[in-house]
Amino acid sequence: MQPIAISCGEPAGIGPEIAVMAWQALKNEVPLLWLGDPQHLPEGTDYHAATDPADIHPFKLTVLARDFGSLATPGRPNPAHASGVISAIADSVALVQSGAARALCTAPIHKAALIDGADFAYPGHTEYLAALAGTDQVVMMLACDALRVVPTTIHIALAEVRNALTASLLTDTLLITHAALRRDFGITKPRIAVAGLNPHAGEDGKMGCEEIEMITPVLNALRAQGMDIAGPMSADTMFYAGARKNYDVAVCMYHDQALIPIKTLDFSGGVNVTLGLPFIRTSPDHGTAFDIAGQGRADATSMIAAIRMAAQMADARD
Repeated sequence: MQPIAISCGEPAGIGPEIAVMAWQALKNEVPLLWLGDPQHLPEGTDYHAATDPADIHPFKLTVLARDFGSLATPGRPNPAHASGVISAIADSVALVQSGAARALCTAPIHKAALIDGADFAYPGHTEYLAALAGTDQVVMMLACDALRVVPTTIHIALAEVRNALTASLLTDTLLITHAALRRDFGITKPRIAVAGLNPHAGEDGKMGCEEIEMITPVLNALRAQGMDIAGPMSADTMFYAGARKNYDVAVCMYHDQALIPIKTLDFSGGVNVTLGLPFIRTSPDHGTAFDIAGQGRADATSMIAAIRMAAQMADARD
């Protein structure tokens, strides 16, 4: 079986630590292949330096080694490592696209270091992956055992959401989400719940008209194509246990509307999944955690969950 590729992420963060911890937890469950500079792994890591991605060692972390030129200091990102971090991502994508790896799990990056060290031209990981894949439109899903959520608009100011939230964007988000649930999660007839933008989903236009003027027409058009969609719903009643039983994913209108409930339900175990790519990509739902890097305090729960989910998604595609 081909391995799950893990790109190293920011060497000064907790990425190397949680990769080793994940391998220790999953070595008998799924083959893993780490791409990065092995001198950035925690001291004493027992690793196997491979040149062939098929050469997975049964008892050691298998590494496709890259030379970043210097050691990493925990908590202090070095822009000199930027090109190596970027190359590890690109090489990981190439492995997945060639079939040498089943899926990609990315460790967190530090965008400022990538910009300072290599003029990184993308807002983040996801946009770079989309560019490598030649994909125009991707969707961010956050998932845990209790809930899947998709924010339609993501990292923009709340004041900008109304103008960014268009019928075209919402339609594309729903179509990509529906297709991914079928292909990657094995859900034959996905049930999608859609939140309104306004309190009480606008309450018949008394608290805003976006639901009447834009959201409902989009949902009706997709229902006419056979999609099982509920909404627009009042977001404040969507996430209690009884409501969650009625849908497979909640599509929300903005970042916090989606992320607050999932982080409340499972702060440590959430997984970031990029939908709409031609390959599988997951990531732990946290950042570089410079403040605890190298101190033995990192929690690999989200990384372990991200790798497991990548493997499950690959199984669904097989």
